[in-house]
Amino acid sequence: MTDPLALDAADPLAPFRDRFVETGAVSYLDGNSLGRPLKATADLMDDFIRTQWAGRLIQGWTDGWLEWPLTLGDRLGAIALGAAAGQVVVADSTTVLIYKLARAAVDARPGRRRVVLDTDNFPTDRYVLEGIAAERGLELVWIETDPTEGIHPEQVAEAVDERTALVLFSHVAYRSGWLADVAEINRVAHEAGALTMWDLCHSAGSVPVELDAWGVDLAVGCTYKYLNGGPGAPAFAYLRGGLQNELRQPIQGWMGHRASFEMGPGYEPAKGARALLSGTPPILAMVPLHANLDVLAEAGIERVRAKSLSLTSYVLELADEWLVPEGVEVVSPRAPERRGGHITLRRPGFEQLLEPLWNSGVIPDYRRPDGLRIGPAPLSTSFAEVHRGLAVLRTLL
Repeated sequence: MTDPLALDAADPLAPFRDRFVETGAVSYLDGNSLGRPLKATADLMDDFIRTQWAGRLIQGWTDGWLEWPLTLGDRLGAIALGAAAGQVVVADSTTVLIYKLARAAVDARPGRRRVVLDTDNFPTDRYVLEGIAAERGLELVWIETDPTEGIHPEQVAEAVDERTALVLFSHVAYRSGWLADVAEINRVAHEAGALTMWDLCHSAGSVPVELDAWGVDLAVGCTYKYLNGGPGAPAFAYLRGGLQNELRQPIQGWMGHRASFEMGPGYEPAKGARALLSGTPPILAMVPLHANLDVLAEAGIERVRAKSLSLTSYVLELADEWLVPEGVEVVSPRAPERRGGHITLRRPGFEQLLEPLWNSGVIPDYRRPDGLRIGPAPLSTSFAEVHRGLAVLRTLL
């Protein structure tokens, strides 16, 4: 078995662990659900409250707050999403942004009445599309995906045709960690004339993303997982520049108006990605993102991905030696090119182990019916921490 201390000693990203607030956990293995806070985030929050909020009060809006959805969006696009400036905004929740973009997409293809999605996508994606289909009289075309894998281009090719307005899938499957072939699926969907939309919640900040190069039309993701934005941190939306004059999002609020402070009698959308905004930006909730983008830019997304693959490979090594003999099944891709940032383990009765795991200071993620997700965050998780956590799980089994 590989020595975890040797792996940590050889890890070029190991010094970044010291930049995170200590949690007291023996092994935190749920970075794919909620990232740990940075020490710099605590300092930024304190400074923002005492200096910017208390010191400037309403004047802070003209000091730059109003532009944060766009400036942070541009930074996020450049550092983690492969998106040129002017296409990403930070605002709202993942659910709200999926609704905005999906509604805009199907309305922009009025002669097409079908939306393609898969049965194992994250619930909010499916629920939102079900609601839009009911609103607009659309037909949902469901692709049955293997929960141990994810969506394949061949499945998409069989499902799309001249009646398809939109396809929506996840870049990294939330259960298995399957990494989809975005570029090829986009090519297939575009050949049929459909728009493509991607959920990046389980990849942003962990897996390199190339939205522009892959030809993505629309994308949405959260900032509280690998981007360490904190509980309920705002999401982000990407709208390809070539579509910005064509798509019109349905929640028309004053921040998306071409001149918000004119307070005019009718809605006139702003140009570009600003038109995706609706209400007042959640400025306080955006503060942590400044700190994490600084760290992510310094570490580099390619090095983060390399560390992520090393961590999940180590999870697989420990699982094969310690857990598989105890009846545990690995239900995530073993091929690195098809694996996202987490590993899912399956065994009947895992739900009963959650409380004893937590009582032991080991915090994985659980997904029904019987899956434990092991999600080490590359910048904050050590190999020794993975070793400690899975050792406790082995003992409990």
